[in-house]
Amino acid sequence: MKANWIASTAAGMLALCAAQVQAQQTVNMPIVIELSGAGAVSGTNFRDGAVLAIDEVNAKGGILGRRISAPQSDTQSNPGISRAQVQKAIDGDPYVILGPVFSGSVKVNMVLAQQAEIPQMTGAEAADITQMGNDYIFRTSFGQQASMPKMAAFVAQGMKAKTVAFLWVNNDYGKGGRDVFLKEMAARNIKVVADISSESGQVDFAADVVKLKASNADTIFIYTNEEECARLLREARKQGVKQPLIGETNIISQKVIELAGDTANGVKGHVGLTADAPIEAVGEFRDKFQKRFKYLPDHNGIKGYTAVYAVKYATEKIGKFDRKLLAKTLHGLTITPKQEPGILIETTWDAKGDIDRISFLVEVVDGRQKVVQILPKLGK
Repeated sequence: MKANWIASTAAGMLALCAAQVQAQQTVNMPIVIELSGAGAVSGTNFRDGAVLAIDEVNAKGGILGRRISAPQSDTQSNPGISRAQVQKAIDGDPYVILGPVFSGSVKVNMVLAQQAEIPQMTGAEAADITQMGNDYIFRTSFGQQASMPKMAAFVAQGMKAKTVAFLWVNNDYGKGGRDVFLKEMAARNIKVVADISSESGQVDFAADVVKLKASNADTIFIYTNEEECARLLREARKQGVKQPLIGETNIISQKVIELAGDTANGVKGHVGLTADAPIEAVGEFRDKFQKRFKYLPDHNGIKGYTAVYAVKYATEKIGKFDRKLLAKTLHGLTITPKQEPGILIETTWDAKGDIDRISFLVEVVDGRQKVVQILPKLGK
């Protein structure tokens, strides 16, 4: 009996030692993301982009000799569940948390990461996320305070519009975008003649399109989640809407184009990222992503991919795994493709964790995004 106890204890100690060695040989970067629910399209893209980057980094020896371990958890596009999933991720002593994408989820879970002093790379765009004094939150895309002014300038100068109808989704993402959009329209003396809210997951847009048509606006601006964008575009074409349809990022995303089919052709918008950017490195990423996952990535796929490489570069720059120092290093950091090819496009993070890089005005032509203008970094 005693011999069995000794053997069992020894085996347990060996297993514990093996686990400790394994932990030392890896770096924990959990992906907390929307894999089901209204945000599944965005979250899956982000997750797959991150997975592609992680596999590439691990194949080349990892970060400072450690392979990345990236357990995945599904927020179900629910803020409460996202908070619980982030807490579980924190319990695993992560180096960085990747995700989520939905602004409402990030607002309720980022405080947990902040209190634990764990950097969080998010794809969320609500303007106020980086205005709350959180030194551990970093965007992988423009916030609305950066993207909306660029789109507003296009409405005024590119579209020459005097009136606009605005349809938005009634969640944190949509509310934040609406606030910035109305401010930017007022600054340019453009009258918002219809201000229509819709619901996340909404299926029927017939009544909303009737209101948009009745507004007689010079142009119609759509600001909803991807699947809702596609449904609205189909309904708009069904009802014979003649006004130009424009938007920011989502309405001209690859998934919307696939879901909306021919009804997406002619839609114009501003995107911070596009897999169809006329940049060789972006094209190579797009081809690798499509070959691996059997679908074309959208901007969220690029967000996940570049988030991993940003962490890799900053960590190798400081030469050790130190979460507080990583966050400090990312603030004010500029990474160029020459320094880290996986970053794809020169990118800067400011003191609040907001991002700055070139962006694109695009039009959907024959089922693909066509870049019609490259907009410079805001800081230049």
